[in-house]
Amino acid sequence: MMSADASALALAALGWIMQSDDRAHRFLDLTGLTPDSLRSAIGDEATHRAVFEFLAAYEPDLIAAAHALDVEPEVFAKAHREIGA
Repeated sequence: MMSADASALALAALGWIMQSDDRAHRFLDLTGLTPDSLRSAIGDEATHRAVFEFLAAYEPDLIAAAHALDVEPEVFAKAHREIGA
């Protein structure tokens, strides 16, 4: 079960991902989600896990997201572990 903090962080990070067309397309391509399926799955733990995995897979995005959201990069890793990834 995911905590409210991990869920909120995943949603904030997803918002950051979607601010860039290139990043958003890469996220959708890598996850197999479409804009419509993302909308219906936005609250799912699997979607939140995918957000953390996406960031973990590319350090420049991880660092930039952490900076934009004013958190340490390790916070993403902790939240990722918390949801059982």
